[in-house]
Amino acid sequence: MKIVIAPDKFKGSLSGIEFCEIVEKNILDLRPNTKILKLPLADGGDGTIEVINYYLKGKFIEVIVNNPFFKPVKASYLFSETSKTAFIEMAEASGVKLLQKEELNCIEATTFGTGELIIDALEKGATTIILGIGGSASNDCGIGMATALGYQFLDEKYNEVKPIGKNLSKVISIDTSKVHPLLKETTFKIACDVTNPLYGENGAAFVYAAQKGASKEDMKCLDEGLQHVSKLIKRNYNVNPQEVKGAGAAGGMGIASKVFLKGELISGITLVKELANFDENLKETDWVITGEGRLDSQTMFGKVIQGVLESANKHNICAAVFCGSITVEEDFLIEMGISHLDSVITKAGNLEDAILNGNEYLAKITSEFVEKNF
Repeated sequence: MKIVIAPDKFKGSLSGIEFCEIVEKNILDLRPNTKILKLPLADGGDGTIEVINYYLKGKFIEVIVNNPFFKPVKASYLFSETSKTAFIEMAEASGVKLLQKEELNCIEATTFGTGELIIDALEKGATTIILGIGGSASNDCGIGMATALGYQFLDEKYNEVKPIGKNLSKVISIDTSKVHPLLKETTFKIACDVTNPLYGENGAAFVYAAQKGASKEDMKCLDEGLQHVSKLIKRNYNVNPQEVKGAGAAGGMGIASKVFLKGELISGITLVKELANFDENLKETDWVITGEGRLDSQTMFGKVIQGVLESANKHNICAAVFCGSITVEEDFLIEMGISHLDSVITKAGNLEDAILNGNEYLAKITSEFVEKNF
């Protein structure tokens, strides 16, 4: 019997790695001859860096870079010397988390610091860079990041434009003569779970800029700037940004990553599954056990359980799902292809009990699963 354990975290209760260890122990206590493979997963949200390090086995590198308003900030990224792979979260240098709510002002913000993190990773020898583009405080279409990497965004007088959202409409041309040479030798994979176009009513400015401190006037200005840069990109790179799913992610970092880094936009769960060599590791597996804090209507839209079930169904493997709570109808669960389902909340006295004692209830769920199924 071979079982693959591949969960997301139970937010506020258990990490994905802790989930794996609890389930493994309780299976082996009852069926000691079972072969178990632990493959914790994440979808690009909180805790992703811990899961990625489970596979990369790297170390954290600290660098002083520019924050969204060109002030120094200490930021870190993960680097594996063995695989020459770096994992960079743009939020470390260019994120909302670096600012107080009253400081948010994306029309004046930049992604320059994210570019500085990329340069540090390049110069440490990274040949693959995984870039997570969630949690940004900016709407500069990535020209800040690109400026740090040597791209020059010039106005009508051929002067460099300060790379912030407010100045997007001032860019007349893009000079690539000083772009960092190591960019061409590096593969970029971009963790992106947003499908918004670059501009328009569903674009970066009108959907996300308000929560980054933009007024209605700011949003209109930013949207016009994104349209303007889109025309430049279409002319210079033969890419129509409006046809790129996720172009509007992180204030336009989606299209910037594709054009200026030659990166591939991939959903967070797909990227982590690739890192875990997930489908290959499912060979000759009898059961795959997955789970997350809450199974709800969002589960089938880029979440870990969806990613696991897709692979399990493709390989005709039975799937068990252990969750914190479940808020969807039984018919929906049957359609998902789940063979066994249980939740912590059905065992706990209340939500607080479920969160505080999730490890004990998960152990009980695992024991009942083993007794029932093999």
